[in-house]
Amino acid sequence: MNKQAQINELEAALIARAKALADEHLANAGRARDQVLADANERQHLREEREILAAKATAERTFRQRQQAAEIKQQEEIDRLRWNLVQNVMSRLTAELERLGNDEKNYLPLLRKLLAQSAGVFEEKDLVAELNARDHARLSGDWESFCRDAGVKQRITLAPDPVVSLGGVRVRNASDTIRVDNSFEGRQERLQEALHQVVMERLFASTAPIGAIIGG
Repeated sequence: MNKQAQINELEAALIARAKALADEHLANAGRARDQVLADANERQHLREEREILAAKATAERTFRQRQQAAEIKQQEEIDRLRWNLVQNVMSRLTAELERLGNDEKNYLPLLRKLLAQSAGVFEEKDLVAELNARDHARLSGDWESFCRDAGVKQRITLAPDPVVSLGGVRVRNASDTIRVDNSFEGRQERLQEALHQVVMERLFASTAPIGAIIGG
């Protein structure tokens, strides 16, 4: 083989080797590109998943906040309605006390009981009783008999001037240093918490007779 043929053969071998190396590099580049794309897709997928999870968490948090706000508002409305119902029942209770005061058959025995309870608190022998205008007019003419029927041992003088009250009696000693308020308003004030509790538990339901609550 002459020198020119050897040169041509060497050139051909170099070209073939260059093509092989180029093909190898091209394949490696393709695999690298595919890996880069795959990694990018995976990162994009993970980023999308994180964004979806974050969006879900935000949506759930927003939903819970709105739900809690709605529940608080609903509870406030329920509490307001419940309080209005309580106030309505207490207003009806006042009307019932007025009705009771006009029912002599049931009211006067209750008034005797309240008078005896009040007098029993005192050690003094001379006391003063205060009544509203209705009861003052009823009993002023027969007050001593009323006190005897009540079983009172002390001497109780009926105050000359009536007081403003739905009913019941206020008793004080002669020096007005000790006073027992057994008026309907006084007993209502002392029993307010218990009355509210009863009303809350049994709104508009049948309850004990009003005389039992006031005279209890």
